[in-house]
Amino acid sequence: MRNKKYIDIPDHARRDFIKWTVGLGAALGLRPWKIFEINESVVGPAVAQQASCSPVNRFVGNVMGNGGLAWITQLWPFVDQATKGGSSSFYMTGKATDQAVDAGDHPFKLGPDAPTFGGKKMTGFIAGSNETHTTRPVSASTVATGIGMFAAVSALQTASPTLVPSIGIGQLPYGNAAGAPAIASVASPAGMVDLFNSASSTAGGALVSAGDASLFEAYYKANLSLHRAAARPTMTRGYLTGKVAANLLGKNLASQLQPTPQDLMRYGITANTSAKLQTIATTLITTVKAFKLNLTNSVMLPGMQDDPHGAFADMATLQSTVKALGQIWESFMNDLMLEPDPMCAGSKIGDNTVIAWVGDTLKDPNQSSGWPDGTPGNSNAMWVLGANQLRAGWFGQIKGDGTLETWNPTTGANMPGGSSTAMAGPASAAVLFAIAKGDMRRVQDFYRGAGLDGVVKLKQM
Repeated sequence: MRNKKYIDIPDHARRDFIKWTVGLGAALGLRPWKIFEINESVVGPAVAQQASCSPVNRFVGNVMGNGGLAWITQLWPFVDQATKGGSSSFYMTGKATDQAVDAGDHPFKLGPDAPTFGGKKMTGFIAGSNETHTTRPVSASTVATGIGMFAAVSALQTASPTLVPSIGIGQLPYGNAAGAPAIASVASPAGMVDLFNSASSTAGGALVSAGDASLFEAYYKANLSLHRAAARPTMTRGYLTGKVAANLLGKNLASQLQPTPQDLMRYGITANTSAKLQTIATTLITTVKAFKLNLTNSVMLPGMQDDPHGAFADMATLQSTVKALGQIWESFMNDLMLEPDPMCAGSKIGDNTVIAWVGDTLKDPNQSSGWPDGTPGNSNAMWVLGANQLRAGWFGQIKGDGTLETWNPTTGANMPGGSSTAMAGPASAAVLFAIAKGDMRRVQDFYRGAGLDGVVKLKQM
């Protein structure tokens, strides 16, 4: 058989092609699957698959204020912190292992209880400044003056609309960015469940009857189909959200989002588990369920918030806490990798999720006694699981002798000294790059700093 010849479209033009064909198809009243079939026949299955997949990744942001970020150094320590011994603030000196290193990656250590994430690799950035004893740290997650990373993430994610675009547990530092939707702030993980618990479907509600709920949904969609503007590309996003809302209005999703006893057992949560760990676990359990139903793209949660100055004075509790924290994050990714991505055929939700850990202070990596809040060069850091969009390993370091290294975003090279605060913009932009699945043009809507070639995986032209 003769191989079919497809029209060759360079990678940088594919997104425009997809946007135009989807828009034209909507204007002509074509079903999405029909558009993808046509794309495949003209430009091949690779472009068609890209068209049928969301252009952005999901996001989970763990904001670990009041000294809580220091716990992350026990899962993923600095290289010297893990190996130095003596007064170094690491709970199992010499027992950390090396993360795999590919071309362009830097060395990175995995603590004995660190989640493996199924082989997905971690990136660490020296970024931001020490903000000791605040629960709303912002220095490491600032893209540029007046632009917050979390808000910019949500702005990018509007390319793939959901019912509640961004959710925050408690009062967390969302920030500002052009086009960012308002964040839905709730007081607790239970409040996150309540966001999708329709009052109309509960006892006494107008749509408590399943028949009434179905009738309302059918009426809404039929009325929409008669609206001339419904097929306009500029209107489809709002109407898509409306269709989802109409479907959900008659449903009570509490049972689908609420953590079950089996969930809690899998995450290692018992009646004796501390509240700080329970909050992280129950939020992540509900997040998996919300991602599965495509109800939201972004979840921010608080982490630990416990200022662990005396952690190394009680090694048994320290070790059990680190072990529990690692199990929670490992179970979260395991759950994500069990679920097919409803917005990207052929992949799992975990393949398309970016996670970032930021906080007020990581504490002194070289001093375990009293675990002081101060850091060399007033530095801070951000840890990122970048959905295979970022180079892995440590960009910048805190050395065993107390000196600081920063990094060059364009080359990726670590450099002695420098300003940790100045690295926040490139580090936050790298997160945006991962969210945008490598679309640098979208990142440049918010970031105009140095090139990121040394820390991101640029697509081959």
